[in-house]
Order: sequence, then structure tokens, then C-alpha cells
Amino acid sequence: MRQNTMQQQRGLGQGLGQGAQQHARQDAGQIAGEGSKSSLKPGLKPSLDQDLIDPDVVEVLVLSDADRAALNAQASRGLLMALAAQGAMGLAAAVIAGVVGGAAAGWSALAGAGAYFIPNALFALRLAVSVRAGKASPFTFLSGELIKLFATALLLWLLSRVTHDWLVWPAALLGLILTLKGYLLLLMFRRLS
Repeated sequence: MRQNTMQQQRGLGQGLGQGAQQHARQDAGQIAGEGSKSSLKPGLKPSLDQDLIDPDVVEVLVLSDADRAALNAQASRGLLMALAAQGAMGLAAAVIAGVVGGAAAGWSALAGAGAYFIPNALFALRLAVSVRAGKASPFTFLSGELIKLFATALLLWLLSRVTHDWLVWPAALLGLILTLKGYLLLLMFRRLS
């Protein structure tokens, strides 16, 4: 017992007791060797997760072209609904700011909403084109998200430089935040899937 605790403290046990380690080594030997149907390349050791997977129970999901088209259409509808909700929230922020703070506050809220909405709409368009072309990947998503964030920061910076005479920052931030939280509108009407 004391030896087992010492191994775990040194990192040798990796959270497994001595009996579990020995069982894992035996299973690894069975998977990698004697008469198994393993798809591992020679010289590679299987992970402990592979011990838990029964190849007879695992079913591979194969999508037909119709299933794939239906999923792509649903994703495109979701993107359009999110953009519509963000646009509606940006317009609502502009109306609220305009009523409460005057015309300059209304235009400021609209400018703040646009600073996020425009890059987000371009990002959604890029995603929709990638999905339709069948070239969507995690890299496409992450690079688009990074470009969207930099474009938003650039537009906010430009907004502060160009419109510093009449910009009402609280209203601009209200427009930005309400546009960012456009998905709340979808949640409220149970349209978010």
C-alpha cells in the first residue's frame, strides 16, 4: 500500500493501482500480440482507452449523401437564424439608445453593433460556403474566428478614431454587447438547436 502511494506521488502510477497497471499491461499485450484483430501498427502500444472498447459493439455511423445534405442545410439555417437574431438585437439596441439618449446615442449603438455584426456576417458566409463546398474543417473555423475578432477590434478602433466627435461610448458598447448576445433571442423563442 505504501509503495503504491509512493508510485502515484512520483507519477509512476498515473492514477492506477499496481493491480490495475498489471491488468492494463496484460491487456495491452493481448491487443498488440497473440491472435488479436488489432489494427495497430507493429511497435505501437495501445492506449488504455482501447482496452475499454469492444469492437463487436462499436457501430460506425455512415451518412448518406441525403443525410449529409440535410445536416448542411440545418447548419446553414442555424447560421442565418443566428445572424438574424444578432441583427435584430443590434437594431433594438439602436432604437433603445436613440429613445433614451438621442440621435447620437442611437447612431453610436448602431455603429457598435455593426462593428461586430459585419465581421460575423462575413465569417458566417465563409462558413456556409465552406460547408456547401465540402471543405469545412476546424482550421477554417478557427482561422475565421481569429480574423473575425481582429476585424471587430479594428472596426472598434476605427470607430473611436473617426467618430470621436459624436460617438457615445456607452451606447456603442450597448449595441456591441446586445449584438454579441443575439443568441439569447433564439433561446427565448426556443429556436436554438
